[in-house]
Amino acid sequence: MEAIQLRVNGELRSVDVEGRTLLVELLRDKLGLTGTHVGCDTSQCGACVVHIDGDSVKSCTMLARQANGRTVTTIEGLAGDSGELHPLQAMFREHHGLQCGFCTPGMIMSGVDLIQRSPGELSESDVRHGLEGNICRCTGYHNIVKAILAAAKMMASDRAISPKSAGA
Repeated sequence: MEAIQLRVNGELRSVDVEGRTLLVELLRDKLGLTGTHVGCDTSQCGACVVHIDGDSVKSCTMLARQANGRTVTTIEGLAGDSGELHPLQAMFREHHGLQCGFCTPGMIMSGVDLIQRSPGELSESDVRHGLEGNICRCTGYHNIVKAILAAAKMMASDRAISPKSAGA
């Protein structure tokens, strides 16, 4: 066993893990954060996407010990402190971007990363290309793409009117 420390959804956590423990196993089995899903066990579906230091990562491809000293955000960590939904979560609800919901956490985490990395306005093609590592077997992606585009616009306008962007 190896002791590691990581910040998960803003909380510093110290845990003992076996060397072969995957990050997704740590999150689900040891920390009880079951929003991160295991879909394929082969890194093909994207249901296990989380953010490591702000970047999206398939947590089934990373050993837990590789997250030692890093910041991990799961779908449970996206909502605000008072429980308000992240803009992309709200747009998934508004635009009916889910059916069974199994892929939704990974889609949202990948979508947030895509929006944050985008230097300008996202196109439908940008979103479809950005989601290539995420599989949805129910929706056909149309409403997922609409939700991400709507959230991107909302988040861009929020940045445009925030005090930080105004030089305050």
